[in-house]
Amino acid sequence: MRRIPVLATLLVVGAIGVMIALGVWQLGRAQQKEALLASYAAVGGNTAEVPFPATAKAAEPVLFRRSRVDCRPSGPDAPVAGHNAAGTTGWAHAFICPLPGGGSAEVLIGWSKDLQPRVWTGGVVTGTVALGAGETVRLIADPPLAGLDANARPDPASIPNNHLSYAIQWFLFALTALVIYAIALRKRMAL
Repeated sequence: MRRIPVLATLLVVGAIGVMIALGVWQLGRAQQKEALLASYAAVGGNTAEVPFPATAKAAEPVLFRRSRVDCRPSGPDAPVAGHNAAGTTGWAHAFICPLPGGGSAEVLIGWSKDLQPRVWTGGVVTGTVALGAGETVRLIADPPLAGLDANARPDPASIPNNHLSYAIQWFLFALTALVIYAIALRKRMAL
């Protein structure tokens, strides 16, 4: 009869411990995300304006709130795929606007079905704070500008809370590692 390999056992136990810790961490993140989504949903009809956040981190507590930016575009419009208020797919016309204290805002001035470049010289824009790609903070203009249709309003319900499924995956990975190692040990002991 062979002995249980100490190093391999320690490695597997350590890996299982890490996987369980990651699952527990994801459970905590699920609760945090639920609270965050509830706070976004509570914004609802709050029309009080907040200062426009310069960074994604500063935007988190004010997402889905009303804000304004004095936008002086630093270039032509850069359309991005988007939807209008009726849910039709098309193009959201975006302009990058430098902010006075540094950083920039992506301002979506409106929606159209075509990619025709829009000429807009800038001005004060009011709308809803949202996150764009990466670390970009967006302002979705409301009302739309430059003769464009309204973009779809950002909706907190569109933010997924998939941390529970991630937690389950980590726990299943830990269980799988345990079962595979138990089978390997059993075969080793049978030799």
